[in-house]
Amino acid sequence: MEVQHFFHDHPLTLTPYRTYDRINPRCCGCGEVILGISYRCRRCRFFLHKTCGQQPRELQHPLHPQHPLLLLRECPNHDRCYFCNEFILSGFAYSCSHCKFNLHLICASYPFTVKAEFHDHPLNLLRKSLSFTCDACGVKDKDVSYLCLTCPLMVHLKCATLPLTVKHTGHHHALNLTDSSHQLDHRICHLCVTKVETDRVYYCSKCNFVAHLDCATREGYTEEIKNEDPELDESIDSLAYVVSKIKIGGNNIEIAEEIKHLSHVHDLKLTEDQLLNNEKCDGCMHPIFPDSSFYSCAQCRFFLHKTCVELPRKKQHPLHPHLLTLLTKAPYVLSGFICNVCGRTCDGFTYHCEKCEFDADVQCSLISDIFAHDSHKHTIYLSRAPYMEKCTCCDYEGKVFRCADCEFNLDLRCATLPLTMRYRHFEEPFKLCYKDEGDSNYEYYCDVCEEKRNPKHLFYYCAALCFSAHPKCVLGESP
Repeated sequence: MEVQHFFHDHPLTLTPYRTYDRINPRCCGCGEVILGISYRCRRCRFFLHKTCGQQPRELQHPLHPQHPLLLLRECPNHDRCYFCNEFILSGFAYSCSHCKFNLHLICASYPFTVKAEFHDHPLNLLRKSLSFTCDACGVKDKDVSYLCLTCPLMVHLKCATLPLTVKHTGHHHALNLTDSSHQLDHRICHLCVTKVETDRVYYCSKCNFVAHLDCATREGYTEEIKNEDPELDESIDSLAYVVSKIKIGGNNIEIAEEIKHLSHVHDLKLTEDQLLNNEKCDGCMHPIFPDSSFYSCAQCRFFLHKTCVELPRKKQHPLHPHLLTLLTKAPYVLSGFICNVCGRTCDGFTYHCEKCEFDADVQCSLISDIFAHDSHKHTIYLSRAPYMEKCTCCDYEGKVFRCADCEFNLDLRCATLPLTMRYRHFEEPFKLCYKDEGDSNYEYYCDVCEEKRNPKHLFYYCAALCFSAHPKCVLGESP
């Protein structure tokens, strides 16, 4: 949906937050970082929070009832805001030219009284910015606060307006606001994978799922609560193929011997013969090894892993708020696409969101929230923190799986590296290894580029050839 804002020449598009943006832009209206849904100009770097973009041009405000306030692109004399007494140095401002009365865009939007769903009494706006510790989220801050005149309760505006129940795209069930976190077994936020140190959290009792208040209500990742359980939505699990012929295997199990897959014009047959030419799967573009189950076309050189055949038509990805659709080719003029999960240039199947132009390759589409990886002894959790973090296994900064017990991060590039690969003309497979446990004084080299490699980083190794290499040297920069 496009809109025309009165402070910008080009149309603006309402766009959800993209987890793969490496630097989050700032709103041209209020100057704050944009983490949720925003209006964006596709021609230039003009961004507005959804709420900032919907502010009226003229406002009648109770702090200045004499005259209406006009929204300006910037305060002409950089005067102080009447509400917070800070200078208005940048961003939109409401102003009365007759009285030289000015308000920050955010300050003008504060309601004077709110009714918190978790509290019995109304909360009143304290018309002064001061240092306090919020009784809801536990954060010590210097900010505008809301005060209960009956009880000793002081909270942020965002905390005062918290709903009792939210639905986050990162969890199957609704999350309920609770103030009994001291009774919970797990004191780790499952969304940002850091410790929970406050007494008020969002919680799912079915799964023992805990989330910080701001993590659970982050704009762009909450959705409407429905009566039905999304786990029972059959459309998410619809098949991408039709069975043409069935055979009966051991224990009378039905096996799809021949199928018609949406990716190919001919029928595909389940094949047990070993391939001689190091073929690769046309779905995930990874090699087909002798122990792999795969389907092939008898008329042309087309192959699909059995696991790629069984990919659902639609699925929900933990790093994207919308349902993704399986496409056999990305819908772009140039061949291939950039996976918005791992950042690699890819070919083959993609899970695609038409609304956001979001793509996930096959390997990244299989990512789940909780992950057990051979590179680390503990279970690691997918972090949905709105910032990039450094990977322990390659030093790349990106979205990561994080260990809640120690300082270990595994980025999505490393987490989705194939465990076994072929390299050039060598028939022996190369296996992904996680650490060289040798002499600390020994210098480790890559046998492809002959440059030093970090023994703590992931590498591929062929035991038959005693051959070690960087992952990028085996896979290429754009595998």
